[in-house]
Amino acid sequence: EKVDGTNIRIGWDAEDKSICFGGRTERAQLQSSLVTRLTELFTSEKLLAVFPENQVILFGEGYGAKIQKSGGKYKSDGVDFALFDISIGNWWLKRERVEEIARELNIGIVPFVGCGTLANAVKLCKEGFNSAWGDFLAEGLVMRPAVELRDRGWRRVIAKLKYRDFHRSE
Repeated sequence: EKVDGTNIRIGWDAEDKSICFGGRTERAQLQSSLVTRLTELFTSEKLLAVFPENQVILFGEGYGAKIQKSGGKYKSDGVDFALFDISIGNWWLKRERVEEIARELNIGIVPFVGCGTLANAVKLCKEGFNSAWGDFLAEGLVMRPAVELRDRGWRRVIAKLKYRDFHRSE
């Protein structure tokens, strides 16, 4: 499920035990309450226990009150983080391993909606579906092929569909 929040990167370097929080781009500015929450969730001790020898980037979504228009639907009393991807060097971990790491770090993970065709995903997003987060329409879906694919520029093939893409006037 696509979460209506802000993209977050957590960089971890086990060698010098450094943690770096950032957004999707270098210029992104993170809300101070979100930085406070990330600092609580990601400590050197926790990351060292899971990644003792690696340089890692954890990707997720910061969500909650005052993050995007519908942020309060996800969490009305503050902000939080949901993991969706992890890279170690040029290696991207499979969803099953990302789920295991989320449990090891005791952090949330974006909900898994299911497997299917792109045509079925388009139909689902056109019709709309309830979010796993509560009684409201999900923003949409993020889809990946069952087997990791890259384009000619060596970028991963990932598709995103949003309910509002089919209902602009609402």
